[in-house]
Amino acid sequence: MPKADSIAFLVNPSNPTSETQIQNMQEATRALGLKLNIYRATSEQELDAAFATISQMQAGPLVVGADSFFISARDKIVALVARSSIPATYETRESVVAGGLMSYAPNFRDAYRQVGVYVGRILKGEKPADLPILQPTKFELVINLKTAKTLGLDVPLSLQQRADEIIE
Repeated sequence: MPKADSIAFLVNPSNPTSETQIQNMQEATRALGLKLNIYRATSEQELDAAFATISQMQAGPLVVGADSFFISARDKIVALVARSSIPATYETRESVVAGGLMSYAPNFRDAYRQVGVYVGRILKGEKPADLPILQPTKFELVINLKTAKTLGLDVPLSLQQRADEIIE
């Protein structure tokens, strides 16, 4: 959304990483010359209230923060986003499959495979403290073109070509 002048950010303040997420979003929006509107939710009732405010304020495109509560409330969040007719990005591919617009995140299947490798190494006698700390190296961009069409958005072909998965 090249004409957006602000970004809405949904974060769970109970998450220990929420302040870091907020700081990262503030730095990113500042670098892009955008305003950041932060919405907090720790429960389904707070989600309803946050989305009522987001809709009323026409807060712009939404970034749903990384949080296990948001993953468990995925269907509700996707429905609230759809009802609000706002474009949103998510932490997981599954949110896009459920009807969200897009996600850009680590490939969790790859991370789970790596966990299995580590468990195998530990079961074979290696000490956990001797194993290196790994960070994700493969990230996936998933775009739902059906949702984009519903929102009246044109996803540039160049972005579609970079996507790891397109949902039509």
